[in-house]
Amino acid sequence: MNATIDRQACLRCGLCVSLCPDVFSLQEGEAAQAITEAVPEDCLVDVQAAADSCPTSAIVLH
Repeated sequence: MNATIDRQACLRCGLCVSLCPDVFSLQEGEAAQAITEAVPEDCLVDVQAAADSCPTSAIVLH
């Protein structure tokens, strides 16, 4: 599975980073980003939770 973030939709709330810091990062003044597109096997549940919890559905899983 791969994860990307729609940078236009991102509110910069940091929820994705708090749920899965191994995959997502957030720099001051910028939209969140996926550190790596290929989600590590041990992070799949947390990445799905982040995508499901994102208030703007900015996290795209494919």
